[in-house]
Amino acid sequence: MNKLVEKKVNGESISPVLPDDIKNYLIDIDGTICDDIPNEEPERMATAELYPDALATLNKWYEQGHYITFFTSRVEEHREVTEVWLKENGFKYHGLLMGKPRGGNYHWVDNHIVRATRFDGKFTDLVEKEVSIQVFKS
Repeated sequence: MNKLVEKKVNGESISPVLPDDIKNYLIDIDGTICDDIPNEEPERMATAELYPDALATLNKWYEQGHYITFFTSRVEEHREVTEVWLKENGFKYHGLLMGKPRGGNYHWVDNHIVRATRFDGKFTDLVEKEVSIQVFKS
């Protein structure tokens, strides 16, 4: 990622960040960009049905300069079939992280800003919306 900006706090370097106009998307695979296929049925992964709106939206974000990394509960032994499927279906992306914990109900704790968007059946551009969130006590 060559767009990272070095940051300092009290004269000391901290983790670099992307410019505000560039996003670092972590995208699930099963049930988000294609059929929801469990790890227990890997023979279905090669023929998963693509969600066309996911392909168009993610490739547009890629072309706009955003970072696309797939973050999936598929395990390392499914990497090759996953990479082939992504390539054959035309996805442009920067990385593929395997082994995301299964079960959902994710609560991500990080020292960087994290924005979560629950996939609900259709990929579109994102819009601003006010919601209630959980935060650490001050």
